[in-house]
Amino acid sequence: MVRGADGRAVLRFRRTHTEPVADVWSAVTDPDRCARWFGRWSGDGRPGGTVELVLTSDVDGGGPPSTVLVRDCEPPHRLVVDIREGDGEPWELSVALTPDGDGTVLVFEQVLPEGFSPTDAGPGWHWYLDRLAAVLAGTPMPDWEATLAATAPHYRG
Repeated sequence: MVRGADGRAVLRFRRTHTEPVADVWSAVTDPDRCARWFGRWSGDGRPGGTVELVLTSDVDGGGPPSTVLVRDCEPPHRLVVDIREGDGEPWELSVALTPDGDGTVLVFEQVLPEGFSPTDAGPGWHWYLDRLAAVLAGTPMPDWEATLAATAPHYRG
C-alpha cells in the first residue's frame, strides 16, 4: 500500500507478463477476453462513457451489474475507471501498461474508499490478477480459497 498525492491509501500491484502490451491491453479491455478472468462488460468504453460490468468468476459471478465510469483511456497504455455498486463510494481503479523488452509491466491501483483496508480488497485483486496471468499464459485458473489462504496474512500487515 502507498499513499496517493491527496493522502488517500492506494493498493498497488505490479505484475510482469511475457506477452506484449497490445495483448495484455486486449485481455483487459476486450469484453470477451475480460470475461475470461474478471467480468463481461457492455456499453460506451470511451472516456466519459459508462459501461455495465457483470463479474464472471466462479466465486463472484452472476451478481447484479456494476456501473463503471470510464474516466480516462489511452490505448494501449492506461485505463482509469470508477466502479460503483449500489449507493456506496465508487472504487477508483487504474491499469497502466509499459513495455518491458518483449513483455509488459502492468501496474494496477485501487484508491481505497474511506474505511477500507488492504485486507478488504487485496486478496481479491491478487486473485483476479493471477487469473489474468493464467488467461495470458494459457495455464489453469488459480483457486480462490488457496489464494486467500496464501495472501490474506500479507494484507493484514
